[in-house]
Amino acid sequence: MDQALNILVARLLAHRFIPRRDPLARRALIDELFRESLEHRLAECGLQLLENPYAEYIAVGLKPEMEDWVFGEGENWLSNNMGLPRDAIALLVVLWALIILPKRERQIARAETTGDTQSDMFGEQKPITHGEEMAPGVPEDAVYADFGKKLGGKARFSMNLGQLAKLGFVLRRNKMIHEGPLLDLMIDYARLAPRIIEGALGEVLQLSGTRIAVEPDEEVRTDEADVVAEPLELVSGEEG
Repeated sequence: MDQALNILVARLLAHRFIPRRDPLARRALIDELFRESLEHRLAECGLQLLENPYAEYIAVGLKPEMEDWVFGEGENWLSNNMGLPRDAIALLVVLWALIILPKRERQIARAETTGDTQSDMFGEQKPITHGEEMAPGVPEDAVYADFGKKLGGKARFSMNLGQLAKLGFVLRRNKMIHEGPLLDLMIDYARLAPRIIEGALGEVLQLSGTRIAVEPDEEVRTDEADVVAEPLELVSGEEG
């Protein structure tokens, strides 16, 4: 088991994410003893496993108690550990709201319809069937038309979008922006979804025609500046 754990941890740190269907990833999801050993090994380094039943990948991130030590050094609180500037973080949050929120709404509705609540963490080897629930992507031109000028203009928008694609948050195909391996893992849905839906960004998205009617877990109001200031708990093998 030790060798398998070493390999899985090393791959997670080196590649930042691995497919859920990978044999070692699948073992971590269905073998309770292996999962506990993995979580203990990561915890010793201040890390935690990032996975949810709706995502096709697993990754690692900082444990909450490590945030102050990692993000709070120096005079300024860091927004992430990948070197992303503030406007790139804002673009990332916008894309998450445009792509992941509608996808999650469909997935939750489908799970409720079929009675599959994914309550047994170790009972399934793969996430809820995506199929038609796969995010269709959003046009780059449409995103820029709605948000580009507020996110630094065309040059900054294009540069930041390219950086997000390089880091694995999004995929770019034929002027369309699609969900990347990390987009559904590196932002805490339960924490951020209510803040977007109930906050100023929710109003902007509704004005732009994006449907985000997800039932919030709690009433939290914020503005876009507060949202983008949330630290992204990322572990990267490359600098932004």
